[in-house]
Parts: sequence; structure tokens; C-alpha cells
Amino acid sequence: MRHQRVMKKFGRSTAHRAMLMKSLVTNLILAESIKTTLPKAKEARKDADKIITIAKKGDLAARRLAASRLLQPKAVQKLFDKIAPAMAGRNGGYTRIVKLGERKGDGAEMCVLQWVTFAPEAKAPEAADGKEVK
Repeated sequence: MRHQRVMKKFGRSTAHRAMLMKSLVTNLILAESIKTTLPKAKEARKDADKIITIAKKGDLAARRLAASRLLQPKAVQKLFDKIAPAMAGRNGGYTRIVKLGERKGDGAEMCVLQWVTFAPEAKAPEAADGKEVK
């Protein structure tokens, strides 16, 4: 019996599933939003919210713990320098899931997993001749 076992297995081994979640969270940090299936997004959201809580502490131990749970050092740096300070006023619920409908090939429910309050850097608008507009 699987009483109170809420984690999905996705038909993968434990190591493969752990690496999948690490990859999803790392890419969420680097790209600010990712497009994936709904069950994968729901599982990745749990890890993303936990890593933000770790990063909000901001000390060396938290940075090392985050580095052990992410795949790229650039993701750790962005997490501590940009994303965690933007989430300082929130007590949870750092991500949102926006449903997109079904995937054409296999009918899987697709969605976008993104940060709630973190706004990515906006690029300056450019004129038609390639110069920046002031």
C-alpha cells in the first residue's frame, strides 16, 4: 500500500527522477519560466519553493546546500543575487503554473512553470535603425 506517498515516479529510477527535478529547477532559475507537463511541474514546484526558502537565508551554508541541489554554478549565483531578494517579502508560493492545454503528439497536459513576483530584466526598446530609444 502507498498510503500518504504523494510523489509521482514518472516511470523512472530514483536517480533519474532526482536528476530530472534538479534539471527542471536549475532551468527554471536560469530561464525564469519553463514549459513542461503538468505532473512534472507540480513536482518541480515543490523543489523550487524549498530552494527559495533556503536561498532567503543567504549565508554560506545555504549557498552550499543550494549548490548541492542545483546543476550549474550560474544558477546558484542568480538564485542568491536576483531571485531570492525579489522573493524576500513572500512567505511561500513562489511559483505559478499556467495551463496551456494538451500536447498534440500524446495528449499530455502542458503548462508553464514560472516565478510569481520575480520580473526578468526588461530589454531596452530599439528603434528601427538599431539604436536604443530614450
